[in-house]
Amino acid sequence: MPYLRASVAAAVFCILQAVAPVGAQNYPARPITMVVPFPPGGLSDVPMRILAPDLQAELGVPIVIENKPGGSGVVGATYVLRAEPDGYTILVNSISDVQNLHYLPVSYSAIDDFTPIGMVADGPPVVLVVSAAASYRTLSDIIEASKKNPKEVSFATSGPATSPAIAINQLNALSGANIVQVPYRGTAPAAAAVLSGEIQGAFLYYATAKQLHDTGKARAIAIAGTTRFPGWPELPTMAELGYPDIVHKGFVGLSAPSKTPSQVISILNNALNTVIQTSGFRQRMEPLGMSVPSQNTPENLSVYMRAETAKQGELAKKFGKSTP
Repeated sequence: MPYLRASVAAAVFCILQAVAPVGAQNYPARPITMVVPFPPGGLSDVPMRILAPDLQAELGVPIVIENKPGGSGVVGATYVLRAEPDGYTILVNSISDVQNLHYLPVSYSAIDDFTPIGMVADGPPVVLVVSAAASYRTLSDIIEASKKNPKEVSFATSGPATSPAIAINQLNALSGANIVQVPYRGTAPAAAAVLSGEIQGAFLYYATAKQLHDTGKARAIAIAGTTRFPGWPELPTMAELGYPDIVHKGFVGLSAPSKTPSQVISILNNALNTVIQTSGFRQRMEPLGMSVPSQNTPENLSVYMRAETAKQGELAKKFGKSTP
């Protein structure tokens, strides 16, 4: 009997070994949906639309970009969380994934409840801009105006738990300013509000801020960092203006639902790295203020996101309301 049980167990094991990898061996066999949890034109959307055609050619199946905005990225992430872990529904990660849990009632962990695939690009920095219709020329002008007329100076954000919102929290706390936050559903709608003059200003990501500044539709005041950015050397930093703690940049990564087969993750990571390491992709990231990681494994993305989660938690405790 022990021999029989052992034989049966061995047979079952062999069957499982034969059956389990079948889906992964045939992967991918149909279109893959990349879910961007913000509107089109934003930080995580634009790099993905640059990446998609080459990734599609590498994998041999269509790549569909689907925007599911809402809740500072929570709506889209929740959708992917509930998807089948088969590699056909992928979450496009952004900095919001390591910020939300400190400010919002989030029912999942962006790290532990997903399987990382890899980073697409690191950056870009955040830039403080004001509408061309506004009279402000310097950071001091903005601060003083908000002090003299509390609640009358309003800045757009891409959501209540995003870097632009956190940066405003910091500026208000550190300077005594009274800038009102007006949340929009993403970077593009926030930029449109500044462009129209509906809002006096915003912290916007590099590419959007530079485009508005260069076309005269907005004025850039400072970059949220400690060193000047190579692509915009004349723009002062928030550190130079007396606020070294206001440092913000984004990133774009890819994750799959938890329990996605390791073979599928490996296929996706290999294809991703093949595309992003090309000179063509790198060159297209530069105008966005983004760079491609030299080491790009699923583990690298996980480590990066855990470090950012800790950093964002400290910012939340110091400058904003942290979720208990």
